[in-house]
Amino acid sequence: MPLIVVTTSPRVAPGLLSHQAWQALRSGEVLTASAAHPQLPYLAEAGVEVTVGPQNPAELVRRAVGATLVWLAMDDEDFLRAAGHAALALDEPPVIEIVPGSYDLPGARVLDLVGVMDRLRVECPWDRKQTHETLVPYLLEEAYEVLETIEHGDYPALREELGDLLLQVVFHARVAESFDIDDVAEGIVEKLVRRHPHVFGSVTAETADEVNDNWEAIKAAERAEKGTESILDGVPMGQPSLSLAAQLVRRAERSGAPEALAQAVGQGVARELFDLVRRAQDAGLDPEAELRAAARDYRERVRNWETRTT
Repeated sequence: MPLIVVTTSPRVAPGLLSHQAWQALRSGEVLTASAAHPQLPYLAEAGVEVTVGPQNPAELVRRAVGATLVWLAMDDEDFLRAAGHAALALDEPPVIEIVPGSYDLPGARVLDLVGVMDRLRVECPWDRKQTHETLVPYLLEEAYEVLETIEHGDYPALREELGDLLLQVVFHARVAESFDIDDVAEGIVEKLVRRHPHVFGSVTAETADEVNDNWEAIKAAERAEKGTESILDGVPMGQPSLSLAAQLVRRAERSGAPEALAQAVGQGVARELFDLVRRAQDAGLDPEAELRAAARDYRERVRNWETRTT
């Protein structure tokens, strides 16, 4: 006879169990350790009786030799480990079968982050007092820390830094009063589907350039629908000046603006810098990334100099 362990995910609404789980729960005596198990009300509604209380894993394994037992698990890694050891000690051990009652889909752990943020916003004095404005420095800081890990090729650290950046998105969505994280996700999903008709529609795009052309055409149609007057609307003016200039030039040139508009812009050093941005664009380079690379090289040279002089 088997000892059937039914597992469930706390990120799936209680009562939404797989067909195999419901079959298992009706195949023998059902036991669980905690009266707080979220599935209990739904099992009771379905007429499934559950024995609640602490159980000795070794004793359950011995009982399962002669009868089918069902263990409704909840964070029971120690229980499973002890049951496995107990089964190995028997001459004729029962089969220990694990039946997933519910399981996480990709992205399910984001629900944990949303839940933690909800609690922090209510119970933590610091989190409770934050506004969109006070969070801006942290958003910028975390974005640049992500950039730094990518530049260094430190991909193990990238996981942590992306988590810190994701927190800022969830935090802003929690602070907002007119929308929430679901509205944020809904908006970007709709935009991605709308701007990828070669994936979600009937448009054909075989190359990355064709995808970019479609993207720009769709954006232009969206601007016209919104009554946006300029192709430069939406370019964030608060970004670093090199990347700002590069984005303005890129937007203008893609829309067919004459190259002469970018010539002789500004005076003195400003004109020279803007011209360098245009040269980088013509060479297919990102001027912001190029200058950052030069800055990193300079930093290393200074550090080497310091080492030699001390």
